[in-house]
Amino acid sequence: MTALAATSGFTNAPLWFTTRSTGLIAFVLLTLTTVLGIVATQRAMASRAWPRFATQTLHRNLSLLAVVFVLAHVVTTLADSYVQISWWSFVLPGTSSYQRWWVALGTVAFDVMAVVVVTSLLRHRLTVRTWRVVHWTSYLLWPLALLHFIGTGTDVAHNGWGLWLGVAALLVVVGGSIVRVLSPNAPRPVRSVVGSAR
Repeated sequence: MTALAATSGFTNAPLWFTTRSTGLIAFVLLTLTTVLGIVATQRAMASRAWPRFATQTLHRNLSLLAVVFVLAHVVTTLADSYVQISWWSFVLPGTSSYQRWWVALGTVAFDVMAVVVVTSLLRHRLTVRTWRVVHWTSYLLWPLALLHFIGTGTDVAHNGWGLWLGVAALLVVVGGSIVRVLSPNAPRPVRSVVGSAR
């Protein structure tokens, strides 16, 4: 019955359901990206089975996938007539007539993401220090996205399970931060191949 209701709802309002689902997926991907970004710099967390470059590659690929879903979320929100949000509301915070401040948090997160993406594409033209300082601002992106998700997310307001997803995401990010703080940033000793062959 629930599946039938969801199918009927999607048929009646496909853009609204697409906006909702792309926002949800984007938030989950941003959470995973944030956790991987937090732990990827710790050499102590690397091993022969899972080297550090694998974590960094996964972090980069999930980041790009998150950008794709965020863009899909923006485009479908603009195209949907259910909520009247103008295109400049995605660039200028506080200009949306719909849930102005909650949408503004999403706008700031989107702006930060745009700056990080552009500077990452131009990384070879920037100094390492400049790129790193700009990239550190991406840590602001996730809490802004969390607040935007909680404030505007339909699944948080009506169904309640979205709130639990937000709490779970917060615990995962906090847990990753604790692991990073407690882990020494030094490579683990690697067993000698000659020694293990004896």
